[in-house]
Parts: sequence; C-alpha cells; structure tokens
Amino acid sequence: MDDNKVIRQLIRVNLELEGFEVMTAADGAECLEIIHRVRPDVVTLDLVMPRLDGLRTAARLRADPRTRGLPLAMISACTPLEHELARAVRIDAFLAKPFEPVDLVRMVHGLARRFAPQQQPAPHARREEAEDGECAAVHGH
Repeated sequence: MDDNKVIRQLIRVNLELEGFEVMTAADGAECLEIIHRVRPDVVTLDLVMPRLDGLRTAARLRADPRTRGLPLAMISACTPLEHELARAVRIDAFLAKPFEPVDLVRMVHGLARRFAPQQQPAPHARREEAEDGECAAVHGH
C-alpha cells in the first residue's frame, strides 16, 4: 500500500520483473478483501493510507486466524515511534523510503522463502490495481 503512484509502480514493476505476481489495492480495507480472496505469499503495506492505514490493516491481519502467519512488510518513512508501533503488530520486515529496488526484491524474496509452505502452488497470472493507496499482495514464483 502506498499513496504515491510512482512508488506503487516501482514496487509492482520490480517484483514482476523477478517473477512475482503482484496485486494492489487502494487502501487497507480493499487490501483485506484481496488478501482473503487470493491468499498471497507476502504483503507490503505503507503506514499512511486512506480509510484504513497500514498499522490497522496489519493488526486486523494478525487478529484473523486465516492470515495471522502471513508475512507482512512495511515500506514507509517511519518515525521511531511508528516503527515501534509496527513491531507491536508483528510486522516481519521494514524497508525505509527512499529505497533501492534491489533491497525491495531482496526483502520480498527473503520473506517468501522464510514463510513458504512446503508445497507452493504455481502462481496465477492475475493483477488487480487501484489508484489511491496501495497494498501489494505478492505471490512467489
């Protein structure tokens, strides 16, 4: 999730170039809908988003038994207090803005490997995109 269209495109393009399937959402509420529908391998969240911010989205994912083990990454220019709040909702990885694309790819690969189930189904060629905020739901390759 990111309210900056350039950042959203940077995330999507760099992960797709690495073979990931990326779905995006306009805000945290839409992100939750997509996650429950497609069951991604990794989710990236921005702290500041419309309707439902990244922290509240992460808290809801952690509270739901279906998604509590889903790897979550926060990609944001967080203050130390916001970083601590994100840790409290068990964000698995952080990437500070501005970031290098290679660091994004490395982080998502690491989360996908660390949390991968024993047998992963092949990813499907599907992308859903929205304009305002962003939640990136990522399927591995």
